Amino acid sequence: MQTVLLALAGGAVGLVNVLIGAGGGILAVPVLKRTGLDQKQAQANAVAVILPLTALSFIIYAKSEYVNLAGSLWILPAAAVGALLGTLVFRKLSGKAMRRIFGLFMVWAGVRLLWKG
Repeated sequence: MQTVLLALAGGAVGLVNVLIGAGGGILAVPVLKRTGLDQKQAQANAVAVILPLTALSFIIYAKSEYVNLAGSLWILPAAAVGALLGTLVFRKLSGKAMRRIFGLFMVWAGVRLLWKG
């Protein structure tokens, strides 16, 4: 039964990730925690889950001509620096601190989406 629930949750992660361009990880973290992973492990594994989904989504979007690389590549260097800094901070924070940051981000994202629509 747990395998079926995990498969359904995985489908929801992929669907949300593609439909709104984000959010798959927000769903994946709680699902991964239910499998026994701690907060930091769940967040790291969520990235591993989202990576192939993002690559697949990119290919589909590119074939459908929704991707404008010239208009979006400028963000990549800064995002890479942010990712490196994030991994340095991630290593130093406790699981409790990560849960709080994750929760605050979820609240912020939800309020922002509802407010700005």
